[in-house]
Amino acid sequence: MGSGKSTYGKKLASALNLESIDLDNYIQKKLNKTIPEIFEEFGESFFREQEHNSIKEIIETKKEPAIISLGGGAVCFNDNIGLVKKNGLVIYLETNESVLRQRLLASKNERPLLKNMTEEELLNFIKVKIKEREIFYNQAHIKVNGLNLTTEVLLKAIEEFYQK
Repeated sequence: MGSGKSTYGKKLASALNLESIDLDNYIQKKLNKTIPEIFEEFGESFFREQEHNSIKEIIETKKEPAIISLGGGAVCFNDNIGLVKKNGLVIYLETNESVLRQRLLASKNERPLLKNMTEEELLNFIKVKIKEREIFYNQAHIKVNGLNLTTEVLLKAIEEFYQK
């Protein structure tokens, strides 16, 4: 959350002349509800199930390669990390806690898990989530520093990965 996945997913897709799919947007269109509405009406478990089903749906229906921006928790549930690794190249945009806090403060009201948190609670939340999710994030094929990230850095990381 807040690492730049959606922004850089679009930029990378444009640079590679591929379709960009933001998983949260995909789910919102499919259910005709916002992410906060989905969480409020159906809960997180339902949302995680929708993520899993949508990832499978995208993989099964896409004939051409695409850049898919997954939500921060998507790879942590329902063996989604295994599913996406088997079907594509996974890139982890590693970003430190203070930068994430700063970015998320600006948009916390749009994020169901964050909207009622103080700054201190938000920082603690970020620390806990990173610790919980690290085991999944570190399974990515490529890890890049999310601070001062550019499309060129991503393209170079992908190129280096395939040259190994």
